[in-house]
Amino acid sequence: MESFNPFEVAQQQVLEAARLLNLDEPTRDLLLWPQREFKFTVPVKMDGGGTRVFHGYRIQYNTARGPAKGGIRFHPDETVDTIRALACWMTCKTAVADLPLGGGKGGVVCDAKRLSEGELERLSRAYVRAAAPLIGPDRDVPAPDMYTNPQIMAWMMDEYETLTGRHAPGVLTDKPMQIGGTEGRRDATARGGVITVREACRALNVDPCGTFAVQGFGNAGQRAALLHEELLGGGRCIAVCDSRGGLLNPDGFDVRELVQHKLKTGSLAGFPGKAVPREAVLETGADILYPAAMENAITSENAGRIRAKIVCELANGPTTPEADRILHRAGIHVIPDILASAGGVTVSYFEMVQDAYSFFWDEATVHARLDRQLTRACHAVQEAMAEKGVHPRLAATTVAVARVAEACKLRGWV
Repeated sequence: MESFNPFEVAQQQVLEAARLLNLDEPTRDLLLWPQREFKFTVPVKMDGGGTRVFHGYRIQYNTARGPAKGGIRFHPDETVDTIRALACWMTCKTAVADLPLGGGKGGVVCDAKRLSEGELERLSRAYVRAAAPLIGPDRDVPAPDMYTNPQIMAWMMDEYETLTGRHAPGVLTDKPMQIGGTEGRRDATARGGVITVREACRALNVDPCGTFAVQGFGNAGQRAALLHEELLGGGRCIAVCDSRGGLLNPDGFDVRELVQHKLKTGSLAGFPGKAVPREAVLETGADILYPAAMENAITSENAGRIRAKIVCELANGPTTPEADRILHRAGIHVIPDILASAGGVTVSYFEMVQDAYSFFWDEATVHARLDRQLTRACHAVQEAMAEKGVHPRLAATTVAVARVAEACKLRGWV
């Protein structure tokens, strides 16, 4: 079983790109480590009357291109190295999408599922009280991540405004629309992923209307299944899975009915189709595969059985380093997470812009601007692949590292 430190993986990816770009040693060393790391304790009054002390983090990896941008996770297994890695990948994600932002990440070690709504609110506000000196619309802009959501962002924004005594909706993104959120955010990650699939299909001469499978049928996976048919003009969804199991239907599911069943029952169980183990969904032979669940879903143990033509990483880090090499040798085109899931941070950036001007766009405008931004990003990565003769992940990382390094040099940091 593969075991590795996620931050060491991220560092290795940056190092590969730095060598390919022939970066000087100081620039390389600067990009291998976060600029700033903050660790704080977060005391919270619990419903039972006692106080629990939680441990929180905020890491700003690089801000040469603009304010740090990245989510806040509430997860029991959160570690500083996980947050470092995610902050590094966020720096690469904003750079490959060519957004005027840096990268950051935060988290609290907790089991959000075991907290009441009142405890969640008090934890959210306490986190902001600890992090307030570090964040702001022109400094560091958090967003939701694992086990956080728009309501938590609303509490956090309100706490920040209470502390600073001023209206600052742009301090966090993915807020409810009534208090500064944007149209088009709910499906942005999935929409961006499908756009990158469209561009990959064009470049590789793959029929986007063939078969596809979705591993992880949460928000991103459901929306990707719906948008694949809508944006690509067709396609047959032949396999899906959630945390409880998988379903297979070689003739294709009615995706809308499948999504409605999942939303109504909370599970795929009971929907017509052949029940299969979750991991089998990765190995169905569908032309396009969307890993949209947890990290490390594709490993050296199962990569050799994957037969997709294109893998679109909607999840963060779904492919281990060794699996990446196996897929590349097999001729499978992997759209890396820093490109495939960049739709979310791109529309979050649009939200920041709209908050700054107090002028909001309609959904069609958001969708059109997202399409243009990610299409340009795809073309930049494709050009790097051709120029450098490397696989998509290294090409995307190279585009990102080159842009961040250039900003660091222009500022005189190195």
